[in-house]
Amino acid sequence: QVQLVESGGGLVQAVGSLRLSCAASRRTFSTSDKGWFRQAPGKEREFVAAITWGAGVTYYADSVKGRFTISRDNATNTVSLKMNNLKPEDTAVYYCAAAFGVRAEVLRQGNGYAYWGQGTQVTVSS
Repeated sequence: QVQLVESGGGLVQAVGSLRLSCAASRRTFSTSDKGWFRQAPGKEREFVAAITWGAGVTYYADSVKGRFTISRDNATNTVSLKMNNLKPEDTAVYYCAAAFGVRAEVLRQGNGYAYWGQGTQVTVSS
């Protein structure tokens, strides 16, 4: 069992920045593929970004490409999401997740992840 805890959410004005972090309870997190998803009120959960555990290949949703950056730190067992140039439509609860042994194309799908954090709220005001 891997427990994930997100932090760093909050209220920010449009074009501002936030950095989300996700800490894991077990070292096995370092060998997992990691993803960030978000869910806005009344909308389905959507993929934001992912990073593979081996080569560190990154994937982004088109809506955040060029503005968000996912990174990992195996030494501290964390994954981060740096969000720049935030827009009101980025407002959502953001979740980190861990996947083990899945194909890269599955990383954009929520059902490919075995463990999820409880989420952190990000609110972007206009």
